[in-house]
Amino acid sequence: MPAQSRLHVIVTRRLPEVVETRLKELFDVELRDPDIRMSRDELADAVRRCDVLVPCVTDQIDAALLAQAGERLKLIANYGAGVDHIDVATARSRGILVSNTPGVGAEDTADMVMALILGVVRRIPEGMAEMQAGRWTGWSPMGHLGGRIAGRRLGILGLGRIGQAVARRARAFGMQIHYHNRRRLRPETEAELEATYWESLDQMLARMDIISVNCPHTPSTFHLLNARRLKLVKPSSVVINTSRGEVIDENALTRGLRAGEIAGAGLDVYEHGHEVNPRLRELPNVVLLPHMGSATQEGRVEMGEKVIINIKTFADGHRPPDQVVPGML
Repeated sequence: MPAQSRLHVIVTRRLPEVVETRLKELFDVELRDPDIRMSRDELADAVRRCDVLVPCVTDQIDAALLAQAGERLKLIANYGAGVDHIDVATARSRGILVSNTPGVGAEDTADMVMALILGVVRRIPEGMAEMQAGRWTGWSPMGHLGGRIAGRRLGILGLGRIGQAVARRARAFGMQIHYHNRRRLRPETEAELEATYWESLDQMLARMDIISVNCPHTPSTFHLLNARRLKLVKPSSVVINTSRGEVIDENALTRGLRAGEIAGAGLDVYEHGHEVNPRLRELPNVVLLPHMGSATQEGRVEMGEKVIINIKTFADGHRPPDQVVPGML
């Protein structure tokens, strides 16, 4: 492809070096340095000048921003699977395609779900804090008592790629798998995972020992775990969220944890992005992580490879393999 016909691509954050290098080889690319979030003005400038924008979850690509896009912008190749930060319908109405990177982080995120379950139930952060502060005075029969996860009922909210990866791991730990989904899975998939389906989310929540949120954030899942539903959860239950913070009413969850109506929580995502409810930080029965569920070197490179394939396919005149359309959301 002649240099003058190469697509002009703007990347909003730093990506793995191998990914950035390949992008430079294939396209006319503006890389982000230093690795800080683009301001609103910088994003507006980018969409006015580029053929392809490569944003991530920290970039809000809404209707107002898309209204400022130039005629050149024809593809938003998102670096990540979730696209709730992009107004896909408006983009489509303006002739702008949107692609994402589905499936890459399923195994990594599932690992983190299990880490959070163990962290909360076995009180691992409390033990680490005690050791690091030099407060440990020795072993005691009743010291640091947590719980056994084998035999517990795990309710998975959203049994897609990540949810199924969680189910396989949880079965290996001896847990019983239950799930609620927009659509019931095939009988053979249920049999493989030994999973029990609940059409009623309310009924499932009232019976589970651990609840793992693994569904995307869409208008229909906003505050899916609201104050009413969180009241259904057993006082001995634990809530895990590695999906999107908006799926849970964070204030209601905090109230339930503080009142002892929920035994604990493990959170990797938050309703208001990086602004975490300060009351959550005060609770010893809560494990908080900085949105690192998919943060492995291998996963980040694979995400970048999917972005490159989507852009390259588009540049060759074809539909990107991971194109997102409003009907999918």
